[in-house]
Amino acid sequence: MTDSFDYKSDKSDNSELNDVCDECKNEDETVTQNLILTGYKICKSCRTSKTLFPL
Repeated sequence: MTDSFDYKSDKSDNSELNDVCDECKNEDETVTQNLILTGYKICKSCRTSKTLFPL
């Protein structure tokens, strides 16, 4: 059953996991972590500032 499974890798799916924050445009490893946890592509510092000053 698993022998017939054909996995096709698509590079466009990985473009979302590029570790670039949507708010400040800096590259940070916490962007992918926050994307998995919250669904937003923001870094740790932008997440903190959005929590303290939600505008």
